[in-house]
Amino acid sequence: MFQSLTDYVSGSPWTYVYLFFVSALDAVIPIVPSETSVITAGVLSADGDLIFIGVVLAAWAGAVAGDNASYWIGRTAGHRAAERMFRGSKEERLASWEDRLARRGGYFIIIGRFIPGGRTAVTLAAGTLEYPWRRFIFFDVIAGGIWATYATALGFFGGKTFENHPLWAFALAFGVALAITGLVELGRKILERRAAKRD
Repeated sequence: MFQSLTDYVSGSPWTYVYLFFVSALDAVIPIVPSETSVITAGVLSADGDLIFIGVVLAAWAGAVAGDNASYWIGRTAGHRAAERMFRGSKEERLASWEDRLARRGGYFIIIGRFIPGGRTAVTLAAGTLEYPWRRFIFFDVIAGGIWATYATALGFFGGKTFENHPLWAFALAFGVALAITGLVELGRKILERRAAKRD
């Protein structure tokens, strides 16, 4: 169901509205394909069907709006909402994010946006921990901007490289996005192990 949402990415001006909402929804429901949609829109911007900066701004605004919705869910409903969303082994994951946020908040708000499910976990944890909103929004705006620009640029340069083969362009851009996400996650784990050894 959610994967079919990418079918709404086209050369239509309504695509910018769609990108805003899908980017916002992904921060609360991690299975929504926001990266796929933004990369696809980036490919279309390479052909001139969409405006590159428009794609970036729509995805950026949506990402920040969604992150803030998740933050305020955590802030107002606290552990009750978090426990419902992260049952079983995921509860340990949320507790782990809460601990990390307390120690290195800004870093995890930015890096969490690039880890599958991480953006939801870290924003919920920030709200649950009552991490100061002014500090949260500062780092979140940076994170959303980097994420939106990188996803759009991947699609754009993939589209330019394979101008007559948009499917190849998307496949290349999506592959690079997966590789970058994997490297970010690997780097995070290495840093955590080093920090654990120092402790």
